[in-house]
Amino acid sequence: MDAGNSKTDVALIGEDGTVLATARGGGFQPPVVGVEAAVDVLAEALGRAVAELSAAGGSEGSAGASGASAASRAHGEASGAAGAARARGVSGVPGASGGLGVIGPSVHVSACLANADLPVEEAELAAALEARGWGSSVEVRNDTFAILRAGVDDPRGVAVVCGAGINCVGMTPDGRTARFPAIGRISGDWGGGSGLAEEALWFAARAEDGRGEPSELARALPGHFGLDSMYALIEALHRGAIPMVRRHELTPVLFATAAAGDAVASALVERLAEEVVAMASVALNRLGLLEEEAPVLLGGSVLAARHPQLNDRIAALLAARAPKAEVRVVTEPPVLGAALLGLDRTGADQEVRRRLRAQYLRAPGASAPA
Repeated sequence: MDAGNSKTDVALIGEDGTVLATARGGGFQPPVVGVEAAVDVLAEALGRAVAELSAAGGSEGSAGASGASAASRAHGEASGAAGAARARGVSGVPGASGGLGVIGPSVHVSACLANADLPVEEAELAAALEARGWGSSVEVRNDTFAILRAGVDDPRGVAVVCGAGINCVGMTPDGRTARFPAIGRISGDWGGGSGLAEEALWFAARAEDGRGEPSELARALPGHFGLDSMYALIEALHRGAIPMVRRHELTPVLFATAAAGDAVASALVERLAEEVVAMASVALNRLGLLEEEAPVLLGGSVLAARHPQLNDRIAALLAARAPKAEVRVVTEPPVLGAALLGLDRTGADQEVRRRLRAQYLRAPGASAPA
């Protein structure tokens, strides 16, 4: 299970690495709606996955014979769905919690969740999932771990994710991890799409009113919304004519302005590159990988956009700090990483993991295999 702020992807995986069913649901936002309501969103997606399994009718015997070392557990709102699940080796009966209680082969729930930023939050969310009775064991991790694991054949390396915010995690096969709280400025973070948009607005406002250096941002940012001045944009944001949630649209404008040679915009891109490399270098060092060949994966909408000025600078800076690091952008779907973490936990062999990965690689970038 990979659950971000905007969407949730679920996959039911047999112990032989076969993808039995997949589903997509809404965003996972416990800070906004509360833990139980957020877990209900996961349950809805799980229900759709088990409905898909029910529709298959257990006709694919080879997958059913594999049992169910699952990357996520089906939500059992209907006894018919539970029967179909039993036919495929995903066994359970309706439980008092509204989930499926395990009665057959052991089922493991591997959930990589947004907003599980601290170990205490991972523990709280794991308890909430355990209470639903979806499996005999549950492991909750921050969703950045899914991106890392999706991009590596073995659980070894570092991933930096820059989407709305910025985060970094690392792991090694012996179970060691490196991570940051990554909850914003109070934990020392700088960057992410939202942060870049705010910085761009700040510098553009000062460029227009004379307190700061001249910058094309003062024209490009309001121009994106069809306005002719920063004053007009500030007023529109302040009074709600332009919703604050649309600020994220300004991040690509910042990169375009930097690419056109604007010094202020370029300085912001440079600083983001430095932040990415700082996080990656610290994580590598904590794991003893700074001087070794190790993958450094880049993910999230900002880094996945492959802005040359940003990504090339990251590669150059990291080459100086960690010369053996192998930098690349993750293209595999995070739900694959969540599934692989589940197979790691249950002791699946390399052939099982290869089989699972192959099903997703048939549809690069997709949330579900072809």
